[in-house]
Amino acid sequence: MTHTASAPSFSPAWETQLAALLDELFNVQSELLQVLQAKQQALARADLVQMVDLHPREAQLADRLAQCHRRRQELLSAARQQGLATENLEALANCIDSGNAGKLGSRVKQAAARMRLLQHQSLANWVLAQRALLHVAQVLEIIATGGRMQPTYGDKELPAARGVLVHDEA
Repeated sequence: MTHTASAPSFSPAWETQLAALLDELFNVQSELLQVLQAKQQALARADLVQMVDLHPREAQLADRLAQCHRRRQELLSAARQQGLATENLEALANCIDSGNAGKLGSRVKQAAARMRLLQHQSLANWVLAQRALLHVAQVLEIIATGGRMQPTYGDKELPAARGVLVHDEA
């Protein structure tokens, strides 16, 4: 159902609820972006102490982000029951934004852009962690083989040199 002439009576309450949700979301996004950037720096420096220290804060922010998501779902559900447009927060903002010249809609778009930035930062951290893991795996392989690459498969006799992790002979 689209926005009707009787819907403006709901606007102040809806605007307040949506504005409060967006404020909390902006706060969580800002803090999470700071944590992800600090985590990226810690990964680059291989600072395990800082990464461990960041973990509880990151988990707390993930919980707050989940709470924002639940509030979003509740807000959209309640708006749907009142007959307001509710495909997403942007549609709801455009429907209830009375006289604010699209201010709520603009804030929703900013929140979506920041979420994409958080996704990119998370992906960058994941790639950095995967590269570090690959490096460790390669170092372990060098230690295990003594730096001499052996064929993985074959029916010839076992190689004379064995890794020091498995046998003391190498």
